[in-house]
Amino acid sequence: MSRALDSLAVSSAEIVRRLPVGAELQPAGGVHFRVWAPHRKDVDVVLEGPHAVDSGPGVSRHRLQPEPGGYHSGLVTEARAGSLYRYRLDEGESFPDPASRFQPEGPHGPSQVVDPGAYAWSDGAWRGAALPGQVIYEMHAGTFTREGTWRGAMRELRELAACGITTLEVMPVADFCGRFGWGYDGVDLFAPTRLYGTPDELRAFVDHAHACGLAVVLDVVYNHLGPDGAYLHEFSPEYYTDRYENEWGEPINFDGPGSRAVREFFVANAAYWVDEFHIDGLRLDATQQIFDASPVNVMLEITRAVREAARGRDTMVIAENEPQRVGLVRPPEAGGYGMDGLWNDDFHHSATVALTGRNEAYYSDYRGTAQELLSAVKWGYLYQGQRYRWQGKRRGTPAFGVAPAAFVNCIQNHDQVANSAFGRRIHALTSPALYRAMTALMLLAPGTPMLFQGQEFASSAPFLFFADHKPELAQLVRGGRREFVRQFPSLATTEMSGRLPNPCSEETFLRCKLDFSERETHAETYAMHRDLLRLRREDAAFRAQRAGGMDGAVLNDAAFLLRFFGEEPGADRLVVVNLGRDLHDFPSPEPLLAPPEGCAWETLWTSEDPRYGGQGTPALETAEGWRVPGHATVVLRPQAEA
Repeated sequence: MSRALDSLAVSSAEIVRRLPVGAELQPAGGVHFRVWAPHRKDVDVVLEGPHAVDSGPGVSRHRLQPEPGGYHSGLVTEARAGSLYRYRLDEGESFPDPASRFQPEGPHGPSQVVDPGAYAWSDGAWRGAALPGQVIYEMHAGTFTREGTWRGAMRELRELAACGITTLEVMPVADFCGRFGWGYDGVDLFAPTRLYGTPDELRAFVDHAHACGLAVVLDVVYNHLGPDGAYLHEFSPEYYTDRYENEWGEPINFDGPGSRAVREFFVANAAYWVDEFHIDGLRLDATQQIFDASPVNVMLEITRAVREAARGRDTMVIAENEPQRVGLVRPPEAGGYGMDGLWNDDFHHSATVALTGRNEAYYSDYRGTAQELLSAVKWGYLYQGQRYRWQGKRRGTPAFGVAPAAFVNCIQNHDQVANSAFGRRIHALTSPALYRAMTALMLLAPGTPMLFQGQEFASSAPFLFFADHKPELAQLVRGGRREFVRQFPSLATTEMSGRLPNPCSEETFLRCKLDFSERETHAETYAMHRDLLRLRREDAAFRAQRAGGMDGAVLNDAAFLLRFFGEEPGADRLVVVNLGRDLHDFPSPEPLLAPPEGCAWETLWTSEDPRYGGQGTPALETAEGWRVPGHATVVLRPQAEA
């Protein structure tokens, strides 16, 4: 047995802590451990490996002292950075720390003491980033490079910045079981997964991103934990609740008995990433599955914690919210949660229908018309309280008055690419010309554009659903994925269902890795993205993202125009989008088509530029009338007439 069952008695005034729970090095030596286990009488820290001191083979135990509120804590003088440990509960089994900062052997292995102050940061001049003006790039660290590591990813960051990207949105990194996965089944919320590197390698990635001028937003999952390796139940069943129904597992208890400590745990996690990793903000996954009827919603607390942890740096908090509740970005004084941005599924869905002609399953309430796209660009959400037939109920809340930058628009993201038949990207599901035209609309519209990794060079790599699980769970996951895609009638056929990739196969995961040599082989697409992002960055009309700074008009069911009003004479821009056939000699009784007085429109940019693989674009306004090429987006600027 242990020779050290009692931790050293130390005055609480001598203890220095960054987090309410977890293992923390002390300035005077040793490690202070604190864990919430309200129904456990005895909690011991069990040290393992070379840092343990004991009469037995490399294991020693140290009894923590109970505190009010169900916590247990104590200083272990022999522990140090790198020490491996678990918590033994009531003289029974031992489990990893729920607030472990690193799990070097995965979620079932021991936790490791980490010194968060050991890394030498070089980003002291970095002031953070606010959402307006950003161009977001969603990435999955495991497939972004062949290595699938933070070190490998660092190599590509300067080129991303040179392309015009300003913010990296990293898919979840909380550790999870298996050799690969998307990250949305994380179980150790404070432990960056060992699959991509050490905590300090993640810090180096963020540090280098800042040196390249890139902000980093982390995708976090606070609505459930994964099905394998989550040990919160062992410490307290009150981490979860049965008062709500969750799509992916047990709901988190944010408003029931014992929820005060649970809220503290999750709010501390949000601040932790900003404080200890210099993350510039969070993207909250599926906020509709975060249930809280408390007077102060936990999401407001999370948002406040992010701001406070940044210590004056600008931050971003972005929400995914399928019901499209705009209150998430309303200010707290107006009853909102004070977040900055919302993923805009409506823009994606309408654009996808326009590009592919398919509107089955959750696309069924969209037509991809000019009016839909124009409304999405002007107002953000299309559904702001109307009846949504696919769900048989109303969807959304009014978004009038919400700043344009608050809506994050995309034509690709991890979910939507994976939900196509074989993980094909949108450029593979439409024509090259339509893809160029829609890309231009997304990148010039006043919302916040988001690209998915490799989109900027039309990556040929698919992005499939993949998750490595033990056999019995893998079978359930594979069956669940097949059932999910059956909502698409085209994927529910016998010939298609038998061809769907196995999500638990390593080959499925490996197929999703990017090949950056395609920046050269797909140079036309890459040049188009670089040029569009330069235009967005350098042209004041597109850069402004001003509320009321743009209006539009429909020309026909597939064509529309956007008029951007500049703040200086001659600074207006006209964007003509035609996703249908050529328009010849049509009458033009639309005031937005009129150039500023004494000027005529000239072409500034066109998606049909031969440099991008296009067919060329003659002048749109002629003596005979307007002629707009099909499957094209053209940007016009005023030029003084002779």
